[in-house]
Amino acid sequence: MKPEVLASLSRRERQIMEVIYQAGEAPVSEVQAALPDPPSYSAVRALIRILEQKGHLRHRQDGLRYIYRPAHAREKAGRLALRRVVQSFYQGSLEHAVTALLDPSEGPLTAEQAGRLMQLIEQRSGEVR
Repeated sequence: MKPEVLASLSRRERQIMEVIYQAGEAPVSEVQAALPDPPSYSAVRALIRILEQKGHLRHRQDGLRYIYRPAHAREKAGRLALRRVVQSFYQGSLEHAVTALLDPSEGPLTAEQAGRLMQLIEQRSGEVR
């Protein structure tokens, strides 16, 4: 996916993506029904069209209706979005981003969480050598 495709999503676009990720695939009517305080059918259809143009969704035709699905697995989309956040807010510094995520005001890490993070860091450090 090209970086320009990763334009930031609006609140409604994020909600639509969440509905479609949860469902796996869905027509506009099901997306609309699942949204909180849903906008009109035509508004949802327009937002879905925009998400498709941005490269976040794809569709297939089922009779007269289109069924929409994510263009990328949730994990890949999450990694791409996180890279954009790191570039935008932390000047590309993974260290600064991780430091922000480990802010003590968010509560302490469990011993398990800390152990897994340490293991991942050790693995990545071994790759660099």
